Amino acid sequence: MCLIVFAYKQHPRYQFIFAANRDEFYQRPTRKAQFWNDHPNLLAGKDLKAGGTWMGITKGGRFSALTNYRDPASRKEDAPSRGKLVLNYLKGDNPPEVYLRQLHPKADQYNGFNLLVGSIDKLMYYSNHTEQSVMLDPGLYGLSNDILDTSWPKTDRAKEGLSQIMSSEQIDESELFDILRDDQPAAETELPDTGIPRELERAISPIFIKTEKYGTRCSTILLVDQNGNVTFEEQRFENGSMEIKEKNRYEFELETDG
Repeated sequence: MCLIVFAYKQHPRYQFIFAANRDEFYQRPTRKAQFWNDHPNLLAGKDLKAGGTWMGITKGGRFSALTNYRDPASRKEDAPSRGKLVLNYLKGDNPPEVYLRQLHPKADQYNGFNLLVGSIDKLMYYSNHTEQSVMLDPGLYGLSNDILDTSWPKTDRAKEGLSQIMSSEQIDESELFDILRDDQPAAETELPDTGIPRELERAISPIFIKTEKYGTRCSTILLVDQNGNVTFEEQRFENGSMEIKEKNRYEFELETDG
């Protein structure tokens, strides 16, 4: 994922409101979001190159999502797949604080990442850039390719859009997807400086990215209401386009035994 915006325990009807875009090279093979045959309680897409995933939820309520931390100067060529960080948490049974404590000593083996792990009742954030675990308070958050709530134009616009949507008692799913379809580039004076060429920085500054070889591959929304009812929808796009080639939607109730 390269942009995540979410509201955690901030809405009278929904415990969790999550919207995210996954940006990736078009040539990287990917499987749509579905319940996995070998882990039937796990709902997630799959990176068919390395075997991991970028976000997912289980019927028991375990949740995880990841974005890359952009730092080309520190890139490791043979680093393990960051998608396994999400998958290993979802497949396991350790509480989030235990999982992150065990991850911490080996976190520097990976290229830069931001990781959300937990559940609707306990959500944590960790980055191997800051090397700190944070238990998240109820709030509205944005996450792109810097640390949590860094003020980038795309992140700020997404948070503002979600804040406006949350003023309604009923969340309109189409409005969440509208946030994720914003392809407005940042103004030249507002571009972040992450160590990549300025032209590329501009090209990947929108919420929805469209370049020749790299861009937004899918958009995902996740809603969990106060009764534990889950709505998960993924939209997958034609390369370099907002044309939707596939929709995958799932609705289920969280299991009370976790």
